[in-house]
Amino acid sequence: MTSRRATILALLATSLVTSWQIPASACTRLVYLGPNDNIVTARSMDWKSDVATNLWVLPRGMKRSGEAGPNSIEWTSRYGSVVATGYDVSTTDGVNEAGLSANVLWLAESEYPKFENGSKPGLTIAAWAQYVLDNFATVAEAVAVLEKEPFTIVTANVPGENRLTTLHLSMSDATGDSAIVEYIAGKQVIHHDRKYQVMTNSPIFEQQLALNTYWKQISGTVMLPGTNRASDRFARASFYVNAIPKDEDPNRALASVFSVIRNVSVPYGLTTPDEPNISSTRWRTVVDHKRKLYFFESALTPNTFWVDLKAIDFSKESGAVKKLDLGENQDHTYSGNATSAFKDSAPFKFLGLAK
Repeated sequence: MTSRRATILALLATSLVTSWQIPASACTRLVYLGPNDNIVTARSMDWKSDVATNLWVLPRGMKRSGEAGPNSIEWTSRYGSVVATGYDVSTTDGVNEAGLSANVLWLAESEYPKFENGSKPGLTIAAWAQYVLDNFATVAEAVAVLEKEPFTIVTANVPGENRLTTLHLSMSDATGDSAIVEYIAGKQVIHHDRKYQVMTNSPIFEQQLALNTYWKQISGTVMLPGTNRASDRFARASFYVNAIPKDEDPNRALASVFSVIRNVSVPYGLTTPDEPNISSTRWRTVVDHKRKLYFFESALTPNTFWVDLKAIDFSKESGAVKKLDLGENQDHTYSGNATSAFKDSAPFKFLGLAK
């Protein structure tokens, strides 16, 4: 047995053990690289209870704080965005008017630098994705700045729970470029390459790549892992997102991408007592980067709807913060183009350190 194969098998065994032990959520993000610059990013939100998500339109020119006390990073949004919130105190998912998408998913292994006297300005983890959407048009731009570590990520407990929020960040753009940002043992680690199309949860991204190498050797046409574990979802998403037809019709490509993100979703209402990290899929989003469409699909409504970013006024002068109320458990039904259904609203406030 080669050393590399032994390592991969050890990782497989470890992933089985940790999936039983880590009380986390299960989400998946994937990027489809189609013909004619047809790039599509899909994401599932899996959580054990209602994550109180609503959709928001956020214009340019909004002044922001890192919400980490006196030593907080500050910025003004350069780009408008459409985002899906968590508990209306954080940005969990979204896309900006330049076509840059950002998603945060659970990663139990995350360990952030200490925020103390002398630290770089703080940024609440609740606004991590929003910082990216506000400031950058492409993944390359974002990575160039993040590599300089202009802030210290500051985390806090999940609303209503006695556990720290531990996330990693994915980004994708209209060129198909992609990056994954994690904090491991207090150090930022960035994986930047167009080939990094898939992100799930535990283990860390580097180990997920090694696990996926094993399944690539077997070939998805022969066998694919079928459980809801993060490493299995990673393998299925990686295979299917590249196996589906590279259709030139953007609507057919969207249908294929939706089928992949549904394939790696967790059935609604599913509970697995011995595996508390497996949670029901609450909702899914799909970004059509070329046409600047943001699709949303709730597990509790019969329709998929979309938001057309091209039809939104994101200007600082006349643009307004708007909210689409999705209801408890995202059970409000919308269909087709729901852009006009957004209502003017006061902006939500990002969860940060208590003042």
